[in-house]
Amino acid sequence: MSAEQPAAGEEIPNRTLLTVCLMIATLMQALDTTIANVALPYMQGTLSASYDQITWVLTSYVVMAAIMTAPVGWLSARFGRKNLFIACLVGFTITSMLCGLAGSLSQIVVYRLLQGAFGAALVPLSQSTMMDIYPAAQRGTAMSVWGMGVMVGPILGPTLGGYLTANFDWRYVFFVNLPFGIAAIAGLALLMPKVKPRGTSKFDWTGFTVLSIGLSGLQIALDRGQELDWFSSTTVIGCFIIAALGFYLFTVHMLTGRNTFIPRAVFDDRNFLAALITMGSVGMVLLASSALLAPYLENLGNYPVATAGLIMAPRGAGTMAAMLIAGRLVNRTDARLLMLFGYIVLGFSIYMQIGWTPDVTQSYIALTIGIQGFGLGFVFVPLQVVAFYTLPAELRTQGTSLLSLVRNVGSAVGISVTSALLSRATQYVHANLAQFITPFSRQLQTGGAVSQLLNPATPRGAALLDSMINTQAQIIAYMDDYKFMLFSTIPAMACLLLMRRPEISRPAALDHAAFE
Repeated sequence: MSAEQPAAGEEIPNRTLLTVCLMIATLMQALDTTIANVALPYMQGTLSASYDQITWVLTSYVVMAAIMTAPVGWLSARFGRKNLFIACLVGFTITSMLCGLAGSLSQIVVYRLLQGAFGAALVPLSQSTMMDIYPAAQRGTAMSVWGMGVMVGPILGPTLGGYLTANFDWRYVFFVNLPFGIAAIAGLALLMPKVKPRGTSKFDWTGFTVLSIGLSGLQIALDRGQELDWFSSTTVIGCFIIAALGFYLFTVHMLTGRNTFIPRAVFDDRNFLAALITMGSVGMVLLASSALLAPYLENLGNYPVATAGLIMAPRGAGTMAAMLIAGRLVNRTDARLLMLFGYIVLGFSIYMQIGWTPDVTQSYIALTIGIQGFGLGFVFVPLQVVAFYTLPAELRTQGTSLLSLVRNVGSAVGISVTSALLSRATQYVHANLAQFITPFSRQLQTGGAVSQLLNPATPRGAALLDSMINTQAQIIAYMDDYKFMLFSTIPAMACLLLMRRPEISRPAALDHAAFE
């Protein structure tokens, strides 16, 4: 991306309007990572899919966006940032419409893959353009606002998705991109400065290919594992072998090759290496918790989809408040302490979720996820400072892409693992609870109305008992998922011990490409 920068900070006509168009493109991509969350139960019925299958709608988009982030810089230098930006925005808008028109699970997964491929470039291109159109003195403020949109977009997605699904149809969570996409395309075509493409070095297609194979194999194995009974399936075993081979070849290529698209030097920086682990943890919690929450509220809590979306809104409010506060404190306080505080708050909110039941009040749910958003915001902002504090300036662009890649992969893996654990645990707990339902159970021998209603010898009684057992099994399975998420934050907290303390007097490190 840096290969074609115009004169940084030069006077740009209609800069404010151009900024609005850039933010629209950014929010479209960020919102689409989670806007379909609350619509999943409705999509599941329409497309005749199981719960673990319908999550492919989320993971296919995220993992493809992660894979296609790598060549954005090279494509931008090769074809021109403006040309690439508009082409990707057109493709993103068209594939959004195709997602809304999909008639089967396979169709919507393919369209979401294409949507993720086009959407991968929108955030880094908008970020680099923002860097160019604002002078150095204004970049901190501009990037703070931009970064808030990137972080809050996925959190506010379920609220907007709930409103559209309740008042129109789940397909409108994709159709909504059409008017905003057209407006952003027109604005960029008219206002965005055009810089001629410059010659660029050959892209490392070998490294990109083997990394893509590794990521794709891992994601397919995680997505199909529960359906195919994991290691009893040759397909799942084959996918894991392909994933391991892809990651092995990528590691060997990166260590021995020349001009790899991820320079070896970025891994020499202790702060950045620790930040990668931390960002993977943040990515897992950011989207996995949201993906779990919507079905919980709708299926177990019996909330209407619009209400479920509104209940999830405090998460975004908490994140925005935390980012504003952390942005002011990061230059006055040790950033590692701010991250530690954020992780403690985040862990406490997940601990609160472990004790949830369908009878929990709306206010308690809103308080819990608001606290969770606050913790995420306090981790995310200082993480940008620490990650790039000691990284050489010439490696920031590659570091940004790698940080984004790890976050997206963490999100995709988190959704897949928690969905698989939920399905597996539900089956296991259901089987354990069902063994206590026998004709010798005292509750079924009272002879009253309850025993007649729950008589397992009748089809109606057996179905009602199965429904009650399944509800209890899901409650316990959700608790196990939240415990897994709580434990996943421990390695990231341990990484704080490896990070070097940034100088407090140093200006906020928000001027570089740290938010994506």
